[in-house]
Amino acid sequence: MSAFPSIRLAPATEDDVGLVLSFIQQLAAYERATPDQVPATEALLRQNLFGPRPYAKVMIAYVTTSVECEEKPAGFAVYFYNFSTWTARPGLYLEDLFVSPDYRGLGVGKLLLVQLAKLAKDRQCGRMEWVVLDWNKPAIDMYLSLGAEQLTEWIINRVSGPSLDHLAGL
Repeated sequence: MSAFPSIRLAPATEDDVGLVLSFIQQLAAYERATPDQVPATEALLRQNLFGPRPYAKVMIAYVTTSVECEEKPAGFAVYFYNFSTWTARPGLYLEDLFVSPDYRGLGVGKLLLVQLAKLAKDRQCGRMEWVVLDWNKPAIDMYLSLGAEQLTEWIINRVSGPSLDHLAGL
């Protein structure tokens, strides 16, 4: 690969649903999930990303190198806006960031994060947040090098599946 790839970022469109699902599945495999732990489908993604009530947005990174001479999808970021009562401002939450192994080390992940930071500033967000698995040292190192602060005092809580049904009284 060329030492100086061309990287282009573009918002995903409904035509990209298959690509987005592929990136989700690759990320799940990287994070050591089994296929049955990822029930995402193209239909669900189409409905929830591009339907009448979109819940998240997707930015796709494309790379062109002098070796390949054609643009290839290299990674993606899935994000949405939340709200902080303490800052009384919106925040940008990065749900997923994934770069295909062939394109790691080229600056794709950093460029996606920079673009999301710009979107956060444009929307006057008070902060940008995400989580990372504690064993993912390459990602942690990159995030720290970009100025991210690890918040160790916060514990993620999750209710899903039958527990969510029970809590909802179903």
